[in-house]
Amino acid sequence: MRIAFFSDIHANLPALEAVLSDIDAQKPDFVYCLGDLVGYNIWPNEVINEIRKRRIPTIAGNYDEGIGLESDDCGCAYKTDEERAHGAVSISFTNEAVSTSSRKYLRNLPRHLSMEFQQKEEKVKLLMVHGSPRKINEYLFEDRPEKSLIRIIESAGADILLFGHTHKPYHRILSYEQNGKQAYRHAINIGSVGKPKDGDPRACYVIMDLESTCSNFFPDSVDLQFRRVSYDVEKAAQAVESSKLPNFYASALRYGK
Repeated sequence: MRIAFFSDIHANLPALEAVLSDIDAQKPDFVYCLGDLVGYNIWPNEVINEIRKRRIPTIAGNYDEGIGLESDDCGCAYKTDEERAHGAVSISFTNEAVSTSSRKYLRNLPRHLSMEFQQKEEKVKLLMVHGSPRKINEYLFEDRPEKSLIRIIESAGADILLFGHTHKPYHRILSYEQNGKQAYRHAINIGSVGKPKDGDPRACYVIMDLESTCSNFFPDSVDLQFRRVSYDVEKAAQAVESSKLPNFYASALRYGK
């Protein structure tokens, strides 16, 4: 079973188009989007239209929720007054730019999606969220203590947790004891298509291959590829600079910050 997961497009149409082209070449059985379609760039409607045209199952991100509710708060954790000021411009711009149809689509997106795989007598549950199972805008960073991360995944009843929001991809395999045997859970941040923050400006998404013998007792039965896709970063950056959006967001695209 081959599944593609992507997230955090943030109105960056050139990045989304490049990723979708790469996904097509990978020939997955299923494709899912983990939210934050809008914000920080000029193509919110075009991004939404592409997702809808392809009928890609999608969950809400915190930015989608804010725009869907026509709020002036995107639920983002800005660290400085300057970042908050830039963020206020971005959400105001996006609220003005989105169409009525796009806003309705964002407002009605589900919070979570899950899949359950039956392998003989064992069930493996995969859960997709934007931030965390507990909160749409909670950040699950890679350095989170292992016990905390296991507790979050276990409380959600999941074996494989996929999420975005931080824009920094990683895969952590977490061990625990189940019926006296060593078992494993997976925490997977799928990175960002349109606004990477890990120092690599290329778009990022995940291809997951689940073996037919997928099991919580065999960590290698979940095979993961972090796909990095080059796209026309300058086109996206110059679009920001030609708009009312802060140039800060153009620089962030160029340097993956």
